[in-house]
Amino acid sequence: MYALSLIASAALLTPAAPPRDDRVAVRVAARDLGAAIVAIGRQTGASIGMRDPSLARLRVRRVAGTLTTAQALSAMLRGTRARARKVAANSYLIEAIPPRPPRPAPPRMPPAETEPEPVGADIIVIASKRDVPLSQFPGVARIADGADISLAEAARGSDALVGASTSLASTHLGPGRNKLFIRGVADSSFTGPTQATVGQYWGDTRLTYSAPDPSLRLYDIARVEILEGPQGTLYGAGSLGGIVRVVPQGADVSGIAAAGWGGVLATQHGDPGVDAGGMLNLPLVGDMLGLRAVAYGAIDGGYIDDRLRGLADVNRVETAGARANLGLEPGDGWRVDLSGTWQRIDGRDAQYGDQDGLSRASAVAQPFVNDYLLGELRIARDWGDLQLRSATGIIDHYVSETFDATEPGGEPTQFRQTSRIRMLTSETRLAQRSANGAGWVVGASLLSNDARLNRTLGEEARMAMPVAGVRNRIGEVTVFGEATVVPVDWLALTGGGRLTHSRLSGDAEDVSALVAFRADPRGGASRTETRFLPSGAILVQPDERWSLFARYQEGFRPGGLAVRSDLIERYTGDRIETAELGVRLGAPARDRFDILLTAAHTRWHDIQADLIDGVGFPVTANIGDGRISSIGISAGWRPSEALDLSGSLYWNDSEVTAPSAALIAAVTALDAPSARGGQLPNVADFNARIGARYFAELGPRTALTLSGNARYVGHSRLGIGPVLGQLQGDWLDTGIEARIGDARRGLSLSLTNLLDAQGNRFALGSPFQLTSGDQITPLRPRTIRIGFDWRF
Repeated sequence: MYALSLIASAALLTPAAPPRDDRVAVRVAARDLGAAIVAIGRQTGASIGMRDPSLARLRVRRVAGTLTTAQALSAMLRGTRARARKVAANSYLIEAIPPRPPRPAPPRMPPAETEPEPVGADIIVIASKRDVPLSQFPGVARIADGADISLAEAARGSDALVGASTSLASTHLGPGRNKLFIRGVADSSFTGPTQATVGQYWGDTRLTYSAPDPSLRLYDIARVEILEGPQGTLYGAGSLGGIVRVVPQGADVSGIAAAGWGGVLATQHGDPGVDAGGMLNLPLVGDMLGLRAVAYGAIDGGYIDDRLRGLADVNRVETAGARANLGLEPGDGWRVDLSGTWQRIDGRDAQYGDQDGLSRASAVAQPFVNDYLLGELRIARDWGDLQLRSATGIIDHYVSETFDATEPGGEPTQFRQTSRIRMLTSETRLAQRSANGAGWVVGASLLSNDARLNRTLGEEARMAMPVAGVRNRIGEVTVFGEATVVPVDWLALTGGGRLTHSRLSGDAEDVSALVAFRADPRGGASRTETRFLPSGAILVQPDERWSLFARYQEGFRPGGLAVRSDLIERYTGDRIETAELGVRLGAPARDRFDILLTAAHTRWHDIQADLIDGVGFPVTANIGDGRISSIGISAGWRPSEALDLSGSLYWNDSEVTAPSAALIAAVTALDAPSARGGQLPNVADFNARIGARYFAELGPRTALTLSGNARYVGHSRLGIGPVLGQLQGDWLDTGIEARIGDARRGLSLSLTNLLDAQGNRFALGSPFQLTSGDQITPLRPRTIRIGFDWRF
């Protein structure tokens, strides 16, 4: 029997408990009433009770905006047979609306404590660092509620985010080995000493620096935000293309909750798989201290055969992970969170094939490992319009990759590359927000990153000889600020800047420095860089439905040391400048129809990218200047409360406009065409996606949710230069998913790659085999998953 009373309190999306009945950022998807009031209670800090268990199964509306608890409940319950009644300060009771009397009754005024339905409820962009409503945000933000990410999608990690967006792209070496790109800002196909072009954040803590995407599984997530375009002012170095911010659920100090899930998978042409996990939330000390823990594991069956070694389905991947959050609310609006996150991905072999698609001929196995550990301390307080946030994170990241380096007719040879990254990051900021969009944020941050890249080459792993590696160390000290003023109701002006001082140093690994730095005797010396990144934006709102904005932002990455065969060479920092225009009509959570049209132009100076040296090793170098032009359009239509339709298109055009001496030399050595005009790597010239979601009540305790999507990825090239110029892309991916059940338990069925298309997501398996034949990374063949979930 459903609990006779549901009590929800303590924020999850913003850990600090807000002042009673103050406006806070609320975001709850359409769902059963029982689950919805728990979510609203956690986000607002209110106590919400319900005595009638039959009401828990009511389907309620989505709610999004900066609202009081009463406003959020009023919007959520509109059109249902339930209402919210205030019974005490910041406490509400959900009850059935009394039946209308048989005879006309005189009109009555609504209860004094009931507030009017909110007007203009809007999604809140938390990644703006001062909680700006989407309609007042002068840029492009893609926001997904964690409740809208299914368990099948959560098991895919970052691949689920890439599949849901046309502006977010990825390499496809395999989970835990990929690089993410936003809006065409893509540097190379390999993971080396360069900093990523996309800033990835877990809550308020940066996930990576010079390492691949750890692809943390998206279980028990509150929300995901993707900000497009450089975010240098607020996020600093490495956010050239934008940021991806995943917000995990935090501990609820007021109540016990638990959930479990699992599924079995069958892949056509491959091995079966399985996934399972669980969540437990426990209050430990009254309403002050709580613990939330999540654990999960998965096996993805392989589907690539190795003809030379006579093995089938070699590319099996095993994933295990866990995280825990200890949340303390000592009172007076303070919240302290101590969190730990761990995940390990083990791949038995590489996931690429050759012209036969789902098979290849490799002389050696090519396993990979991504072991990720994050510890975080977060302190927050909200009072009035002010917010204080301070987050400190420690990251230990280990990545190991093996490539087939066998020469034609030669003995089986392995090339192994390992990266060990240790990073400390800390940021403290103070922000002020106003209802009309005005406000400011100021802050300071520190970062220290130590990355070691070691490499070996040989016929057997235990007998392999070391080759030149490199160690890069960087320390950053930063101050930043941004402010918005609203001189008139329809106009908002935003300006800001970030000042960063970086100290870089590096040295050789596994070889003598005299040998490694013979091409550049100064290569190992320490040096400093100081950068100032300005930003500015204009927002015009003729009425509550229309927004027009213009925005200018900059971004940069510091330089470092890279390996060329057995030489260590220096590469310099690069920088980017982007101007964009946008028109937004309507809001996804507020209006039946919404559309966003954007156009952006980017100039990229001293691009850091990877080339292939004469031995076959990838090497980082500055390849010159380039430019990127893009146009994006996305729209949503909700013809009824039960049906959501969406679609998006993204066009990208890029080229190297002023090639460097290093790129010209690489092209000339191979008697290839001119380096000028070459396309930047990995980002398709055209992407398109359509999606639909449908909800239907099948009975008093049963509902059906259906969703489907199709995504087309156009042509792109593997990399810069003649050796890396292979064409890839031009494929269509499709999927459907269904769930039947209620808020407490359900059964689900998902089917991916409905057409069993092969395609070529990525034209790389081993850099040493690039000239010996085509390499293709096919889509995972048609896969079906049958799953279950339960919670209380």
